Amino acid sequence: MELEERIGKAVELFKSGFNCSQSVVVAFADMYGFTEEQALHMSASFGGGIGRMRMTCGAACGLFMLAGLEKCALEGKDRTSKAENYALVQRLAEEFKKRNGTLVCAELLGQKKPEISSIPEERTAQYYAKRPCPRMVETAARIWVEHLQGK
Repeated sequence: MELEERIGKAVELFKSGFNCSQSVVVAFADMYGFTEEQALHMSASFGGGIGRMRMTCGAACGLFMLAGLEKCALEGKDRTSKAENYALVQRLAEEFKKRNGTLVCAELLGQKKPEISSIPEERTAQYYAKRPCPRMVETAARIWVEHLQGK
């Protein structure tokens, strides 16, 4: 699959009912040797701004998980690899903020006070009309594609 096609795949995954984080991670997971099921499991808890607590945007969390799949320390003492991962995450976060104004789910949703509930909303036309989430998924996937292309 071409990199650009993965952006559309991420959006389609979201529109099919997966959370924002799952949608971003699953679109790229095979590139790192993960199955779709494994990717769904490892990213499941990050939707809705981490467990629907409206903190860091789940699409951004998915982007950061991809950064860990690409760069991470495989030994506890490997400070260099940790630093490379943290630097990559910080660059990705800055780009996400530049394009969207914030990393905070509640702010992206326009909530003054986050409405925290463990119950996900039903995915209806009204749900998609009032939420920027498909655009956040698309943005996160696009940022990752640009990173992979070395832009």
